[in-house]
Amino acid sequence: MSYIKTIYTIFKKEMLSYFNSPIAYIFIAIFLIISNWLFFNSFFIIGQANMRNYFVLLPWIFLFLIPAITMRTWSEEKKSGTIEFLLTLPITNLQAVLGKFLALICFLISVLFLGITIPITVAYLGNLDLGPVIGGYLGAILMGSAYISIGMWTSSLTKNQIISFITALALSFILFIIGANFVIASAPHFIQPTMKFLGIGSHFYNIAKGVIDSKDIIYYFSIIFLFLWLNIKTIEKRT
Repeated sequence: MSYIKTIYTIFKKEMLSYFNSPIAYIFIAIFLIISNWLFFNSFFIIGQANMRNYFVLLPWIFLFLIPAITMRTWSEEKKSGTIEFLLTLPITNLQAVLGKFLALICFLISVLFLGITIPITVAYLGNLDLGPVIGGYLGAILMGSAYISIGMWTSSLTKNQIISFITALALSFILFIIGANFVIASAPHFIQPTMKFLGIGSHFYNIAKGVIDSKDIIYYFSIIFLFLWLNIKTIEKRT
């Protein structure tokens, strides 16, 4: 129980730091403005009561905004010197990483929840199919968690938040674009299935259709596990 309590303590500290910082509110405002504007800009033109376009846009929005909230995860600790104090406390590196990771996921879910006006509006205007909506939000949480794990790892590599942001953005973009149909189409046939499997976006769009496949869930958990493990190994070098 004390092990979980330690993780919760770190989780609570991180959550308070997010909501005590203007960066969190800037992130929330940018996300809500961009997602609502881009979605409703085409929604009334298409004239269909579904959220397909919203979930098509979401990976691209996350691609830029999630590295912005993860870039300070460890970089700020390194720059201020508090990482030395944190890692000398009676906690494991796994507890520290999990506490920060869970706080970021909770923050992301909070942001997605604030955008619930979109499905409510669409449902009010037409007959909304809830299956793809639920699948889309589940996929968004899984995809966002994968981006968060990547961003946390790149943040552990440097004191510079800008370098962390650019590295996370570049790595996330590569993993996203490698599974895009137009990229796969230009690749040799024998490597196409591998590229599609590696693509973060291709798994998200599968879930967003309302079809929950175990291979998509396993993929996201594998990506999350890999980068959290790399995060722990990077932090261990400082202890």
